[in-house]
Amino acid sequence: MNNILNNIEEIKKLDSKQMLGSLELLSAQVAEVWECSKKIKVPANYKKVKNIVVLGMGGSTLGAHILQSVFLSELKAPLQIVNDYHVPAYVDKNSFVVVSSYSGTTEEPLFAMKEAKKRGAKLAIITSGGDLAKIGQAQKIPSLVFSVNNNPCGSPRMGLGYSIVGQMILFDKVGLIKLSAKDVNKIIDILQKYNTEFGVANFSNNLAKEMAKNLFNKSVWYVGAEHLSGSAHAAANQTNENSKRFAAYFLIPELNHHLMEGMLYPENNKNNLGFVLLESSLYDNRVQKRFDITKKILEKNEIKYWSYVAQEKDKLGQACEILVLGSYISYYGALLEGIDPTAIPFVDFFKEQLKK
Repeated sequence: MNNILNNIEEIKKLDSKQMLGSLELLSAQVAEVWECSKKIKVPANYKKVKNIVVLGMGGSTLGAHILQSVFLSELKAPLQIVNDYHVPAYVDKNSFVVVSSYSGTTEEPLFAMKEAKKRGAKLAIITSGGDLAKIGQAQKIPSLVFSVNNNPCGSPRMGLGYSIVGQMILFDKVGLIKLSAKDVNKIIDILQKYNTEFGVANFSNNLAKEMAKNLFNKSVWYVGAEHLSGSAHAAANQTNENSKRFAAYFLIPELNHHLMEGMLYPENNKNNLGFVLLESSLYDNRVQKRFDITKKILEKNEIKYWSYVAQEKDKLGQACEILVLGSYISYYGALLEGIDPTAIPFVDFFKEQLKK
């Protein structure tokens, strides 16, 4: 299957749900959600919140993690991401609670939203429709409702342009971060740039294709830090669902306090593991040194790793760059396995069983 990555006709046969189209339209998702957001009005008292909670599952809160990572030094209030049925005890009238569900029907955030509403929290919604959009309209909750026109495969994990920038827009409207039209246009430009660099039509010096080949038959462990923490999370999630591959992420410096001793056993780790180190010249110098030493320990344990140094000049740009890289690695990983990247049979089975 190695040759499939440069064979567009064979890719289209395998990619029956058009995930490639969703990848290529990531920047269009951003442009669309920016236009949609111009209709939203947020009450003045929302700007006095003291804490932030984002409710959602899977791809619907990846945007919040990326936002939290990139804007850590700018966020005006503490942010907690809740992937569960219940909100923290501190949620009250001083809380800004964002309910994020791509489909608008995800049960965990819908349930947790009821708790937040009872406590008088200041609610906002981001969704493509479903029950959540109806609730937002009926209860006059500020709602960012986008179409799914620029996500032809229909998978929430491939609609991250809507989710990530949509959540940034809501945070900006509440005065928690600053996001201008110039910033959004820059995001669009960067996504388009790296879509060209890592996309299917680039047949030479395509690092996303090379990494996917290198990681073939290995479980994938992304390592990030600081502003790239959320992007590492997104890459791991997409590798799980697109490549159907066991993947996760670790963050430096935390991993240096435990994972160093976890590489020796089982002995087949050297054959089964592949680390992707997401590096940046914008990291704290001490973190950069930790990446260098971590490489030495991987080498001592004979565990393969591949490093990618982000090229963009600022934190948000690098987060977008890594988002595109991780998305394409996961996509190419599925093609190399000879599987449709969009299908999620076990998640579908789980949901069917849950309804019984």
